[in-house]
Amino acid sequence: MIKVAIVGAAGRMGQTLVEAVSQNSNAMCVSVATVLADDPALGVDIGLLAVGAAIGVETVAELGAGQSDFDVLIDFTSPEATMSHLAYCQANNKAMVIGTTGLSGEQQQAIETAAENIPILVAPNMSVGVNLCLKLLEQAARVLGDEVDIEITEAHHRYKKDAPSGTALKMGAVIADTLDRDLEECAVYGREGISEERDRSTIGFTTIRAGDIVGDHTVTFAGLGERVEITHKASSRMTFASGAVRAAKWIAEKESGLYSMQDVLEL
Repeated sequence: MIKVAIVGAAGRMGQTLVEAVSQNSNAMCVSVATVLADDPALGVDIGLLAVGAAIGVETVAELGAGQSDFDVLIDFTSPEATMSHLAYCQANNKAMVIGTTGLSGEQQQAIETAAENIPILVAPNMSVGVNLCLKLLEQAARVLGDEVDIEITEAHHRYKKDAPSGTALKMGAVIADTLDRDLEECAVYGREGISEERDRSTIGFTTIRAGDIVGDHTVTFAGLGERVEITHKASSRMTFASGAVRAAKWIAEKESGLYSMQDVLEL
């Protein structure tokens, strides 16, 4: 039985993760659930919040407080919180599945360093469908090459803080790498006013934040006379949670190293 720690367990994604693990009760269980120190859910059985039934795991304010036995930690929190969880897992030899977005270059480097000692899987999007799309984008970029204009449009709920989304940036990175471009140099984030003709070597990003949109991503490869669009639309957070659970099962058997969902799906 794989024991799983869920951080930020009282949040929308945290509760969905608890539900997803509970749906795989033959192979894994939630053994640790953390919430913020001032959260009304502190000390509450996380099962009552997430699945409507007690599971015997009361929420704590930090890792190491009370129940602390787990094999894999799943983290969809904030960059700062993820760094704290990373330090704990490295010190206690625990595996990690990280879905946190908005990580800085320095924070990504810290994860790479920690992965020399513990198994860590990092993915800006745990959805199986999105990760399949990443492979399709690589193929489309290779075939269409520099003959098309490339635009990435993403939409999320009004509460999402980082923009563009980590998934949109990953899509851009896959395309840029395939076309031997540097995303930092060729990315264009929004347009305004009067400008010169579009530079075909650029990759454009458009961000929408509205309502309760779970997550939509469309990449457009537009040529003269035709265009190809690759789209993924998520209608439930369970899409991401199920992928994270699949990743947790997979990484629990791995040695130290840095992994991705592409590894899990053998893409």
